[in-house]
Amino acid sequence: MAFKSSGAQRKDKKEFKFDMKEQQFEQQNLKDAAFLDAVVKVYCTHTEPDYSLPWQKQRQYTSTGSAFMIGNGKLLTNAHCVEYYTQVKVKKRGDDTKYIAKVLARGVDCDIALLSVESEEFWEGAEPLEFGHLPRLQDSVTVVGYPLGGDTISVTKGVVSRIEVTSYAHGSSDLLGIQIDAAINPGNSGGPAFNDQGECIGVAFQVYRSEEVENIGYVIPTTVVSHFLNDYERNEKYTGFPSLGVMLQKLENPALRACLKVQSNEGVLVRRVEPTSDANRVLKEGDVIVSFDDVHVGCEGTVPFRSNERIAFRYLISQKFAGDVAELGIIRAGSFMKVQAVLNPRVHLVPYHVDGGQPSYLIIAGLVFTPLSEPLIEEECEGSIGLKLLAKSRYSLARFKGEQIVILSQVLANEVNFGYEDMSNQQVLKLNGTQIKNIHHLAHLVDSCKNRYLVFEFEDNYLVVLEREAASACSSHILKDYGIPSERSSDLSEPYVDSLEDNQAVDQDFGNSPVTNLEIGFEGLLWT
Repeated sequence: MAFKSSGAQRKDKKEFKFDMKEQQFEQQNLKDAAFLDAVVKVYCTHTEPDYSLPWQKQRQYTSTGSAFMIGNGKLLTNAHCVEYYTQVKVKKRGDDTKYIAKVLARGVDCDIALLSVESEEFWEGAEPLEFGHLPRLQDSVTVVGYPLGGDTISVTKGVVSRIEVTSYAHGSSDLLGIQIDAAINPGNSGGPAFNDQGECIGVAFQVYRSEEVENIGYVIPTTVVSHFLNDYERNEKYTGFPSLGVMLQKLENPALRACLKVQSNEGVLVRRVEPTSDANRVLKEGDVIVSFDDVHVGCEGTVPFRSNERIAFRYLISQKFAGDVAELGIIRAGSFMKVQAVLNPRVHLVPYHVDGGQPSYLIIAGLVFTPLSEPLIEEECEGSIGLKLLAKSRYSLARFKGEQIVILSQVLANEVNFGYEDMSNQQVLKLNGTQIKNIHHLAHLVDSCKNRYLVFEFEDNYLVVLEREAASACSSHILKDYGIPSERSSDLSEPYVDSLEDNQAVDQDFGNSPVTNLEIGFEGLLWT
């Protein structure tokens, strides 16, 4: 991956690399060092889930990052700095005391986390930072934080080289980003970037790794930060950036526009609509979107931005909040019309991050079932997952909210599952003839089953049959033999609520295009 989160500085890594070209400045060389006192060092203890053995966690490790004060007893840092946290501590500049911090909210898609510190002593003499406006090209920028290579605060300087919609590596999302040439190293994550007036213009969060370029760092702008904070204040939790839920194609070719009866040099073609999006109610494949809230969309998928600039159409959507309504001007079969759609965060069939931090699982007679997720694919390696499951994760869209691909991750050998021991990483499609919608639905089907046999139908027409009473009787022995605390994750103990209104069986199939922009190999198509 070209884009990479600048990363918290993991303490279990001993290899350090230094670039003597980096411009490091000492405090006495700064005109005004007051704002440095608002930047703190973050110490986080992480305990990641074990997706292959979902009833347990991996060995904990520690990392360091950066954060800064924003007032009202709160701090901002990167979401990846406190991912899978079990304990978070912060330390002020020039202080030898560490204070416990509480994580109030994590925005995975925008890579921002909100922290609070209850200790009054921590806030004595503290002056929170003030947010500035979006900078201009070539404006000077100063990045402050605690990167690897030392324990004290570090300052690097550079200029703004680009402002555009950028791929956020941690959340696999596309939001406005500021590209700078100041060095951003592991440990800098979560630290502020300042303009010449000492105003915070963003949060350092990732770098571009390539042998062909150097010193390309990225900053989350204050527009994205403000959206995150406003979302948290509105809902008392973070709900996420919304999406229209459509795949669009540029309309640069005159023949393509003429075929679609688009008279002017504008608009983008709808090629695919997510079934879970509200846009699926009002948009069709072949529609051409020519305006968004009365802002005209160009044939390259861009809209006006400031003076003499244009930016990706997705930027307008990112300014909305979940639940907001957008008015779309479209051309359908040569006729112009306006439609309205409610914007909500995307629903991924195979999620990039697991809510709650711990994966769901269900053990039936030693058969371990769990939902397919990107962390599981990464942990198991793509080769062991299999091409068919990998293709579904990259090309299939969720047909309804709550849909999951449930797989048999492994079989805990026992007499009751004799002959099935070698099965692993196979999708289970049906139980006793009923299509499985998600792992909670599978647990519900098992619990409510009165048949003598549990008949599982897997991908490629493979069949597994278990005697229900024997499967139930051996459960406690299997859990004891393998040291497993429970046959299911705690979330599966809650009552099952059917999320599919029409209650019809849904057959999964392959799509004809990637489900994320990261998988699209050229710029002619994009999800928004």
